[in-house]
Amino acid sequence: PTGGGKSLCYQLPALALPGITLVVSPLIALMKDQIDALRARGIAAQRLDSSLDAEGYRNVMDRLRSGELRLLYVAPERFNNERFRQTLSQLRVSLFAVDEAHCISEWGHNFRPDYLKLVGFAKAAKAERLLALTATATPAVLDDICRVLDIGADCAVRTAFYRPNLKLLFSPTTVEQRDHDLLARLNERPAGPTIVYVTLQRTAEQVAQRLADAGHPARAYHAGMDSDKRSVVQEWFVRSSDGIVVATIAFGMGIDKADIRYVYHYNLPKSLENYAQEIGRAGRDGKNAVCEMLACADDQNTLENFVYGDTPTAAAIDSFLHDLFAQEEEFDISLSALSRTHDLRELVARTLLTYLELQGYLKGGTPFYASYRFRPKMSSQDILARFQGPRRQFLAELLRRAHKARTWFDLDVDSAVAEMRQPRERIVAALDYLGEQDMLEVTAAGVRHRYRILQRPDSVKALAAKLYEHALRREESELARLQQVLALIEADGCQVAALSAHFGEQRDPCGHCAWCLNDGKPVRIPARRKTEIDPAVCAEAMTLRRQHPAVLGPARVVARFLCGVSSPALSKAKLTRHALFGRLAHVPFAAVEKHAQESAPATA
Repeated sequence: PTGGGKSLCYQLPALALPGITLVVSPLIALMKDQIDALRARGIAAQRLDSSLDAEGYRNVMDRLRSGELRLLYVAPERFNNERFRQTLSQLRVSLFAVDEAHCISEWGHNFRPDYLKLVGFAKAAKAERLLALTATATPAVLDDICRVLDIGADCAVRTAFYRPNLKLLFSPTTVEQRDHDLLARLNERPAGPTIVYVTLQRTAEQVAQRLADAGHPARAYHAGMDSDKRSVVQEWFVRSSDGIVVATIAFGMGIDKADIRYVYHYNLPKSLENYAQEIGRAGRDGKNAVCEMLACADDQNTLENFVYGDTPTAAAIDSFLHDLFAQEEEFDISLSALSRTHDLRELVARTLLTYLELQGYLKGGTPFYASYRFRPKMSSQDILARFQGPRRQFLAELLRRAHKARTWFDLDVDSAVAEMRQPRERIVAALDYLGEQDMLEVTAAGVRHRYRILQRPDSVKALAAKLYEHALRREESELARLQQVLALIEADGCQVAALSAHFGEQRDPCGHCAWCLNDGKPVRIPARRKTEIDPAVCAEAMTLRRQHPAVLGPARVVARFLCGVSSPALSKAKLTRHALFGRLAHVPFAAVEKHAQESAPATA
């Protein structure tokens, strides 16, 4: 379970095994917190993530190559970096640990397509052992993890999910009443370290300010803050005995703070899996902790918007596939450019490409950077003076091919490869070396993904329809997860037993959930507020649709626009700045989409 010691399952072996232990995790907070704790114990651990500057990156790579590090934490996206994969191929990887392994399953609650490729990366790195860990795998997701990572059934270990020290409360509320209810709870209960989970970044800021204004030690935490500010908040909270963090789900995963006494859900969680992870932050010291959800049915609108916003239109998938299969047999692409061209979120485009790989249409190669930039820290004359013979001649020719802007030089690596007739790997390795030796400050930009077409579909249109149906099934699955949360709140039976059953564990009534504490009476939350669609807003939207037919053609895109759900095409057309954007955010997405279809049913 969350807080049950999964991290020890790779930290302890890392000290006993001879090579490097590689820990793959999507959680920067987990990486930072665990590394701080390991260093405090004298254990050589580091991380590679987006928060590192050039000097920090160089330091990690130097320690990695020297064999000094025992543990290295990386995000799954790090394997898209050709320099990192090249370095990894030269090391002994004793253990390849996949944390948050539920991300492997596309039917899990937090599917990440990069996770599906991890077994290939582990094999390419010649990893001697593979370990997958998660707190939130349903029986079906556990089967998926074992299948994708080729783990035998006898090597799948499931421990008890139940946490007897957590009191689970579910309190009906309304949008207007919620702030009052939260303040009342904070005022009437003894102070203690507290996390208040919200859905939106702006909500985190607003609620933290309201609590601070009421005299509580509250701070916001979300992914929209820069990494330094997040670190300050995290470190403050870890040291505090009464601090309150109002956070999106970006906070708490892997935080090594055992004495969290309260976890409040200001907004509904998007799934039972998310809920289990978030309440799992509480009471890790074994002492009693309270987990209370302020249950408001109106939160469904925002959560549903996220789901609908991730589902591509049929037209977007069709144009995306026609673009791909019009390429030469071997090609490279920019995900960001594909995303903008076909109005697909980058994660959706990446997911579609992963499906095409799994179905045998494409084979992915090593991603690469289209261009490198460097800023000299010494003159080219001083750099070249450190080398002799062919190496000096090679570097002199390479540096001559860089074009100077103001202080930075740009190098087109593909052009250099063609003109110098040298392997790309040698050029990249040379730039890396000069950067590591502090002769240049090197940055890379414009990541491009290589693919080879293994087979072309008999009918692109039929394949597009198949992928669209798959996307709709995922949408239904995500919407069903939200309904499972509502069903748990209103369950006519022990809620702890119901949550345990979701994860494959059967239990008797717990005695410390809302149902048990209320003498077996189920909780009932007020229905969503009835909302009307303003005809004037729709009329304006239809006028705007006629002005932007290429962007606002599909009814789904019109609904995204009116519900305030951004997309690449809406952003590119600057429609996210329009006064109508988000005007119907208070209306269920499905109702807005239906109205848009009835207003102009011609476009799919």
